[in-house]
This record gives sequence, structure tokens and C-alpha cells, in this order.
Amino acid sequence: MSTIIFPSPIFGPIHSRRLGISLGINLLPGDGKICSFDCLYCECGFNATHRSHTPLPTREEVAAALELQLKKMQTEGITPDVLTFAGNGEPTVHPKFPEIIDDTIALRNKYFPTAKVSVLSNSTMLNRPAVFEALKKVDNNILKLDTVDKEYIHRIDRPNKAYNLDEIIEKMKAFKGDILIQSMFLKGIVNGIDVNNTGDEYVLPWIQVIKDIAPREVMIYTIDRETPQQELVKATHEELDRIATLVKAAGLKVSVSY
Repeated sequence: MSTIIFPSPIFGPIHSRRLGISLGINLLPGDGKICSFDCLYCECGFNATHRSHTPLPTREEVAAALELQLKKMQTEGITPDVLTFAGNGEPTVHPKFPEIIDDTIALRNKYFPTAKVSVLSNSTMLNRPAVFEALKKVDNNILKLDTVDKEYIHRIDRPNKAYNLDEIIEKMKAFKGDILIQSMFLKGIVNGIDVNNTGDEYVLPWIQVIKDIAPREVMIYTIDRETPQQELVKATHEELDRIATLVKAAGLKVSVSY
């Protein structure tokens, strides 16, 4: 099983399927994974097999490394489309996440004012007021909601014990539309259980909740790299297109990454 552990605190730029030329910001250590989810499909592997043995990068280290890379890109004539908080786990668990967002916006404005600041988050820290307010400042507040079936979430996304789906949905609504929803669709048989979430029994309730959240955009995607749970397989183009058609019919903007 191959997994991807990203350097810290800056990696790339890379070409993102969804975001374009992206400079990655990894607020987790560069030698392992820290996440409030333990998804069966995570390209970084399972939490237990990729534990970190080094500390989180400090706010100062992140700002210094980011400025150094932005200066380098400016010299080389490379313009990023987006500065993306992602990496080896959940970025919002960093205790200085709100302050780092402020630093990043200031550096973006200084070097590449047309670039967007994006955060890819699993939504688990939305109950922290400072995290919520920080996410309101970024250009692309991209929050995960793979399904609204609680049993499925605990089987596939495997959140920590504090996870509360109903509370998270209410927090998503509180962004008043300034949010993008990111949802993974996949198939496979795991421990004898069919984990296909492309059917109407999963999709239709999910769409109803998405309508209530009223995001700027819904980003649907499927597996792109090898997963730690080997039995998982990609949703087909046809399955993703069908889901996208249903989302559009609900009056929502949708993008698809195959």
C-alpha cells in the first residue's frame, strides 16, 4: 500500500483537479498524520500506521516558509491560483489556525493578490468559534459532507468520538451560503458490507440537506489515488454525472472531478 505524506509546512505548487495551480500549506508534521477522521479512502493512510513523532509547525515557521516560497514563485514567474490548506490530516486542529489564516491572507495580498486562499476541512472543528470565524475570512471554505447517513459516516470516514453530524450541519448553515461542500462517492465491499454511496438511498437525503445548507458550490469527486482500504473502487463517470444532474436539478452549482 502506497501512501502520500506531505512535507511541512509548505509543499508544491501542484496541479489540483479541483483548484488549479495550488501551493499547499500543511499545518501538520511532515513525518506523519494527525486527523479527527480516519477515512478508509485517505491518501495519507490510516492514523495508527502513520503517527507523527515531531511537533506541529509553529505559526512563525509557517509564515516564514510561506513567504520564502511565494518570493521564489514570484522570481520564477509562477502564479498560483490558490493557496490551499491541506496536507497530512485536518488543518483546523492546529491551535494557531486562526492566526495562521490571518498571516496567509496578508502574505497573499503582498505577493499574489489574485490568488485565492482555500481550506480543505472535514468540518469537525466548526464548533470552535475562532475556527468558524477564520473560515469566514478565506475565499474558498471547502467543507466535507460525504453523506448524511450517520452509520455510513462512522463506517467510512470514522470520525472521533466527539463527532456530531447534526451540529455540523447547523454550523454549515450558519455560513449563510459562503461555503463549498466537498463530497466523496465510492464503491466496494468492506468486511462483507457494500459501501456504495452513489445510489438514491444515500444521494437523495444528502441533496435535501445540501439544499438547506445552500452552498456556493457542491464539489463531487471520487478516489484518485491508492487507498489504505484496498477494496474501495472509484465511482464511474456515469454515476458521478447522474449525481451532478440531480444536484443541478435542485438548483445548486456543481463541479465533478473524475
